[in-house]
Amino acid sequence: MHVLFSPCRIAFSALTLATFSLATQAQTQNDAFDNDVSQQANSQAVERILVTANRSPSRLLTTAASIGSVDKSELDLINHQHINQALHRISGTWISRGNGQEHLTAIRSPVLTGAGGCGAFFMALDGISLRAPGFCNANQLFDANTEQAQRIEVLRGPSSTLFGSNAVHGVINIISPDAYASTANSVGLRAGRDDHLRASLAYRTQEDNSAFAVFGNLTQNNGYQQNSGYDQQKMTLVYQQTGNVWQNKTVLDIANLEQETAGFVQGFEVFKDKQIRRSNPNPEAFRDATSLRAYSQFSMETANGNFSVTPYIRRNQMAFLQHFLPWKALEENSHSSAGIQSQYRYQKDNLNLTTGFDFDFTRANLRETQDQAFSPNIPQGEHYDYNVNASTTAAYVQAQWELSNWQLTLGGRLENVLFDYDNLLKDGNACAPEVATCRFTRPEDQNVSFTVFSPSFSALYIVNQYQTAYFKLSQGFRAPQATELFRLQNNQSVADLNEEEIDAIELGWRLVSDKYAFNASVFWQEKKDFIFQDTNRQNISNGETRHRGLELSGKYHLSPSVYISGNATYATHEYANAIAISNTNIEGNEIDTAPRTIGSAQLGWHVSDTIQTELSLQHVGDYFLNPENTAEYDGHTLVDLNLHYEYSPQLRFNANIYNLLDKDYAERADFGFGNYRYFVGQPRRIFVGATWSWSQQ
Repeated sequence: MHVLFSPCRIAFSALTLATFSLATQAQTQNDAFDNDVSQQANSQAVERILVTANRSPSRLLTTAASIGSVDKSELDLINHQHINQALHRISGTWISRGNGQEHLTAIRSPVLTGAGGCGAFFMALDGISLRAPGFCNANQLFDANTEQAQRIEVLRGPSSTLFGSNAVHGVINIISPDAYASTANSVGLRAGRDDHLRASLAYRTQEDNSAFAVFGNLTQNNGYQQNSGYDQQKMTLVYQQTGNVWQNKTVLDIANLEQETAGFVQGFEVFKDKQIRRSNPNPEAFRDATSLRAYSQFSMETANGNFSVTPYIRRNQMAFLQHFLPWKALEENSHSSAGIQSQYRYQKDNLNLTTGFDFDFTRANLRETQDQAFSPNIPQGEHYDYNVNASTTAAYVQAQWELSNWQLTLGGRLENVLFDYDNLLKDGNACAPEVATCRFTRPEDQNVSFTVFSPSFSALYIVNQYQTAYFKLSQGFRAPQATELFRLQNNQSVADLNEEEIDAIELGWRLVSDKYAFNASVFWQEKKDFIFQDTNRQNISNGETRHRGLELSGKYHLSPSVYISGNATYATHEYANAIAISNTNIEGNEIDTAPRTIGSAQLGWHVSDTIQTELSLQHVGDYFLNPENTAEYDGHTLVDLNLHYEYSPQLRFNANIYNLLDKDYAERADFGFGNYRYFVGQPRRIFVGATWSWSQQ
């Protein structure tokens, strides 16, 4: 078992003793316990109820964490074609758009790439990971039906105490619809540039103690660039039942994507060239992905709390051409999982205790092949073909004490991740015997295990019924991904990797009323055992990075019909040691694809009870494209216009004009294989839609 002895750990231990001391003292003085201010904060402030921060419903004002959300009304107004159009409204968060439905993620971090880049973020549907631990995919948010979600919550900062491996930089949790929330049914049709068509359906039926709902959408888009485009289908089924003792929510979520992918266009700022930016250097590239998730949560109230148990299954399958590599190998991966989450919440007097047990078992396969010969050390044929059986077992506890105006929270999680690897090809490299250094190396069969303890502590002070401030210590971790352990290169026979871990300190302030809401947070994060591939193409884990920043967000109603909202982030992300990803010393350099500034702003006007308009601005600052900090992208600022018109209670129309000022920009800039490379941003485009609604009789 690997346990950190870091400054954060030492501080955590001291605070643990202090917390238990205060709690014991408070318990003996229970008759004198004064929670008037706490009750005011819980009952009088007008605010959102969110579930991600504590894995249970929590009031935003009394949550000692940086969390934001995009709710259904905002999702309906945005009508996003891509998830980055929705999540730019949350501070500290940037979903970098690739081609089609592809994306990369940054939450209090640079945009992370490579085999394990996606492993730094926990992405979930109702708290259950979209993909199995150890088998993430950088683009995995396209598996979720975000278009018809109840809301999307983003928890920023390390969150491994409750969510475990992968919750290093943050959590994205898609909240499924509530079948009881409405009796309205609807059908919708939406059209726009590049032959974009989307049809959607929402159907609900309710009985005395049960409800059933179906949400689905079909999308076709022929793509802005040549020989690109995608067809995508998503469906979410929700069944809920309320019994005398048990309540149940069962969800089935399915997605299918067939995408013709446009690759990078190459050359310095070629995204400004009106001809080149529409070209597709990789017309043969594609990505096909199917996914299924299903769970059934049973919950019941007890005398002093509640208990829930949630068995689940998932299935993911994907094939894609690696167009970003010159030899364009084909990867096919799949995994099937079964698991269970259980949680018990106990509440008495001034103590709230949450305990839980999580288990996940997965069978996975990865196969990589190459049709054409490229070079002796990058041969055609089979590169990799292996199976992995993996299990994740974890137990956690979190205790919260309310002491006058203070709310103290202490938690910890113990987790074990086990990989059982079986190579289906010849051990060793994939090249001919006379090749000294082969690009592709297949390690022999092996078992690898990681055990980690992850603590957290927070102290929240309730200033009054509208205002709180908090201090938080947290730690995140991730076990290596299966591809980092078993998809080796350049004669590396064993990947001797440690868990990647991050220590974080955060200060936050929150103000909420019926007219305005403001949030501010400052964070310091230090990551160690960062996993990367060095200049010799060996997977190692001795990287260190620093992440520091300030986040602001707020919303203010200028009048009953006019509001302004926005967020702004200033952060630096740096290499803290001279890791061997460059032939020069990069210690102190900024990490590539890490803009110092990101943000957005919205100005909305409810013209009448039936008409709403919103002007939305998104900003991405300049950033370096390589570890040496010699190549740079200047950043961009875009403006969108969103319109909503309710013609009648049954019929409503919407329109969205994206990139209103028709700016030339890059969704993502990169520097690789000696060239500037870009995923191009699309010009001004208009989408219009109509939705017909009716209610059950």
